[in-house]
Amino acid sequence: MSNPGSTSLDWSSWQPNMLANLLFVVRDCRVLLIHKKRGIGAGKINGPGGKLEPGESAMESAIREVEEELLITPFHPEEMGVLRFAFRDGLHLHCTVFRSPDYRGEPTETHEATPEWFDIDHIPYDRMWADDIHWLPGMLSGKRFDAWFEFDGDTMLSHRVKWHDATD
Repeated sequence: MSNPGSTSLDWSSWQPNMLANLLFVVRDCRVLLIHKKRGIGAGKINGPGGKLEPGESAMESAIREVEEELLITPFHPEEMGVLRFAFRDGLHLHCTVFRSPDYRGEPTETHEATPEWFDIDHIPYDRMWADDIHWLPGMLSGKRFDAWFEFDGDTMLSHRVKWHDATD
């Protein structure tokens, strides 16, 4: 765990005002990422995902978002962790992270995203959100986690990641 910089945020009273998800397809030591074309993080590389619709579970939403963004259906997604973001502009985002070992279909570019496979050892973290380097490598290796991040725009102000062992 680390917490660089100073923060006045009281995480014990933090409440999300947006629920979202990310889903990472991981196969043969590679991960399927997207070049995001619109919405939060447009222009960055990330995993596919998005906001929950009313009545959806996080997993239902994650599968729907991957189908919409890449025209594939992920198989057997597994919940790996939760990201909590507090942005200085007032956005408080709760993001459930899933990992899937396989999918049906062919990853296809859409108006929302361009798919690209990356070797797990060569992920372009310099083109991603600043928090990703702190949790994505562990998650890709199979570790479960909880994480808290504070941002001012694209600048990460503080971070904390708690890893869970197999007995948690």
